[in-house]
Amino acid sequence: MKLKKQHIILLLLGALFLGFIGSYVGVNLATSLNQTSSQNDELKESKDPITKQNVETPKDMQKVAQAYSLIKQHFVEKVDDKQLIEGAIQGMLTSLEDPYSSYMDEEMMEQFNEQIESSFEGIGAEVSMVNNNVTIVAPIKNSPAEKAGLRPNDQVLTVDGESLEGLDLQEAVAKIRGEKGSEVVLEIMRPGSTESLSITLVRDTIPVETVYSKMENRDGKKTGMIEITNFSERTSAEFKEQLTDLEEKGMDGLIIDVRGNPGGLLNSVEEILQNFVPKDVPYVQIEDRDGKKDKYFTELDEKKDYPIEVLINEGSASASEILAVAMKEIGYDIVGTNSFGKGTVQQAVELGDGSTVKLTFYKWLSPKGNWIHEKGIEPTIKQEQPEYYFTNPLQIEKPLSYDHTGDKVQNLQMMLHGLKYYDGREDGYFDKETEKAVKAFQKDNKLKQTGIVDEQTASLVEAKIIEHIRNGEDDQQLEKALQELYK
Repeated sequence: MKLKKQHIILLLLGALFLGFIGSYVGVNLATSLNQTSSQNDELKESKDPITKQNVETPKDMQKVAQAYSLIKQHFVEKVDDKQLIEGAIQGMLTSLEDPYSSYMDEEMMEQFNEQIESSFEGIGAEVSMVNNNVTIVAPIKNSPAEKAGLRPNDQVLTVDGESLEGLDLQEAVAKIRGEKGSEVVLEIMRPGSTESLSITLVRDTIPVETVYSKMENRDGKKTGMIEITNFSERTSAEFKEQLTDLEEKGMDGLIIDVRGNPGGLLNSVEEILQNFVPKDVPYVQIEDRDGKKDKYFTELDEKKDYPIEVLINEGSASASEILAVAMKEIGYDIVGTNSFGKGTVQQAVELGDGSTVKLTFYKWLSPKGNWIHEKGIEPTIKQEQPEYYFTNPLQIEKPLSYDHTGDKVQNLQMMLHGLKYYDGREDGYFDKETEKAVKAFQKDNKLKQTGIVDEQTASLVEAKIIEHIRNGEDDQQLEKALQELYK
């Protein structure tokens, strides 16, 4: 039994792409859209279950009408009807204290549809509201956000100097999104930092390619590696094509990488899991408000005859977690660090004018019925990345030099260590070894060899470490997966 496509179910963070409306899931809990015209007419009549149910209107609802009338007649300035009505809807959704339930006006829905169907423009990061803070879930591969070094759990404090305090998620995103080529400055608070960071990004077209694969030959074994960066409309087809290509090339084992993948379309991850989860085990369970659980199965006779591991981290969310926990519970190893922890399902209901309410309808559960919400998935093989993967941008107000101390010096030392220029102390004291390492870096990068870290040197060190990480060098999680795959 497959999840099909009648209602739009929003599975992913309920979050937004910075600069664009974000991840949604198209599925159906009942019937397929492949039907005759008369059947389609029946589908239109039944597709909005909220509006078709008879809900008794509370007596206090008249207060809403009274408040509306009072504002329209007496507020010191004229107020647009749309502003009041949309404000009332926003207020009801905010009162639920659910970061995944929201209202999208017609413009937002148009932007969302563009994102789902084609490329889009922005900075390319998925965000959610965590403890009333706009928080990065994951930057998108090859996006401005990734290239600038934004990371999961970064909190966005201001946009171009304007505070986001008191704004809901969509209002915050509206300040960040913009056209390709335009510049935006984000003030970021990074966990573990004592000072906020100012990061300048140039918005760009966000890549739509979501599947990347290659073959690793090591110790006589041919290991296929498939990275999934997002679950879009074309992802499952791309995955199947690249999986088949790797199998035809004689792949001995497979590593699926969903690190930093914030999720996407539910039917996309469903179709991918049909390649791996046998039909006697549900790949996901959906639970409604009354506790009723529906189980969904593939039609696969048996598991693959080669070993498989899945890579996850704190930026793996929702649809990525559906994939990871399903693979974990049928016996495959999960390598990395705990995932994000998003276990609810949203449904979008059109309000008749192009606007949409996105509301949490369900929980999703693992094949064994476990709910990972706000807990995440614990890997079977825990593996951290090198410490320099988590360094902060080198923002220099005054040059750093011999005998200086502090967090910025420590940050510099970790970066130089990651770039293989330094193997000394990392306690924040700028000693002669640190000075020597700085001079060596400056020499290799055609800078004046002063041993002093000014703004130019700091900027280049930062750029090199970001490039180093993006190239996958010293990827200890991947290395661990390769070591464990054939044991």
